Amino acid sequence: MPAADLVLTGAQVRTLDPACPTASSVAVHDGVITVVGGEADVRDWRGPGTEVVDLHGAHLVPGLVDAHSHPVWGLDMATGTDLSGVTDLAGLRATLARAERTEGWVLGHGLDHNAFGGRSIRHDLIADVLDGAPAFLRLYDGHSALASAAALAAAGVSGPRAFAQHAEVVCDTAGRPTGHLVEHAAMDLVAGIAPRPSYDQRRARLLELLSAMAATGLTGAHVMDGGDLDLVEAVARETVLPLRLRFAPWCMPGADDDALRELVRLQVRGGRHWLVGGVKFFMDGTVEGGTAWLEHPDCHGQGTAAFWPEPRAYAEAVRALHTAGVRTATHAIGDAAVRHVLDTVASLGPSGRGAHRIEHIETAPDELLPRFAELGVAASLQPPHTGYTRDDGTDEWSRRLGGDRAARAWRLRDLREAGATVALGSDWPIAPYDVRAVLTTARRPKGAAARRPGLTPLQALEGCTSHAAAAAGESGVAGRIAPGCRADLTALTVDPVHASADELAAAPVALTVTGGHVVHRGA
Repeated sequence: MPAADLVLTGAQVRTLDPACPTASSVAVHDGVITVVGGEADVRDWRGPGTEVVDLHGAHLVPGLVDAHSHPVWGLDMATGTDLSGVTDLAGLRATLARAERTEGWVLGHGLDHNAFGGRSIRHDLIADVLDGAPAFLRLYDGHSALASAAALAAAGVSGPRAFAQHAEVVCDTAGRPTGHLVEHAAMDLVAGIAPRPSYDQRRARLLELLSAMAATGLTGAHVMDGGDLDLVEAVARETVLPLRLRFAPWCMPGADDDALRELVRLQVRGGRHWLVGGVKFFMDGTVEGGTAWLEHPDCHGQGTAAFWPEPRAYAEAVRALHTAGVRTATHAIGDAAVRHVLDTVASLGPSGRGAHRIEHIETAPDELLPRFAELGVAASLQPPHTGYTRDDGTDEWSRRLGGDRAARAWRLRDLREAGATVALGSDWPIAPYDVRAVLTTARRPKGAAARRPGLTPLQALEGCTSHAAAAAGESGVAGRIAPGCRADLTALTVDPVHASADELAAAPVALTVTGGHVVHRGA
């Protein structure tokens, strides 16, 4: 019997394994849990090289996972001045006036649509404080941006453009760009020429970010983009990634057979603590940007178009990848988008059960909820997003949808009670990555969702453990503390099931273990 690499003792273990619900000790060898039980059960696993950690009564749970995050792509997105604290136009102007320049550019991220107070998003609102500098400011949703006149000129954008996906260079009645760029293809026109961090900067920031995420208790993330796989591969060869990363590269409208075959080929890529395990689609955009696909227009008459101009082409691409054994995740915020994805999975027949998931699901009518369980489609939601809305309905999200649809916001508890797998995430850098905030806002939603019931504490914990594992098709090896499962473990100083939301939000993290490696130790 080989000696354990790591033995944890003195813990209050919540295993989420029905065969052994509680324990006090865990032994790990070669990144895998070998023993779960009491002190006597792990005693013989100790050897000269075994690291033994006494957790002094800390609460050990399966490793917490962010089921929707962008830690690699977000390195570029979260560049420049953090605008997340800006609440109005005056504050935006003041922040930009003192913002640092990067190679002569003013870059910013995290800008809340509500800061414009219902005004159209236009570069003339900020032009005088920029002194002619090119500026590229990403709005918080990641699906829209504001570019200054100088930035548009540098990118050669002087009028409307046509795109293969639902995207827009917003123009005034004279055909002049206002600076508002909606969706990825439009934003990329300017993002492609704006300064970006160097390779060395991105490498350092990646490790710093993953270490900070691990300090909140995270052991893994479902990465909903392709990121920079070469960067990740290089870093993973040099050191231990603090988080286990599972990538789902994007499939965009216009993808031909060659593009689909390349996505299938990517599924073999991986290394220690990272792999490519799926493909990400977009069925729509965002409510605030007017690009969520809705069954009825929003208050501005927008929201009636899918991200894929031919929704049938999306269904055909999903079918092709499904036939090749590739799991899919689809961004679907509006009710029409959610319905189309469910219909697409239904068309796959019984073989589609358990292999696909929907991301976001910000508004959905009653009749769609039971279909998640019926079709085996996992629901992946991000509770911190509720913080961008207001309980009085004065926010942009609520105004655009109107009362009835806003009342169906983030139906976490309804989906669980309908039998769905409900995985939870942050969508960093759209919202903060602290997994304790994910757990607490799942229990106590904010804003438009505040009047809806949140998840129970156990359901919230499952959303970042066993349900996150199920959404990734990993229930056999993750989401539980049991022999044969991966040694991804989180130790908190409070019981995440019995502690109040406020206690959990501020709870110190005693230990984070990823793949048997201690990647964070509490003070």
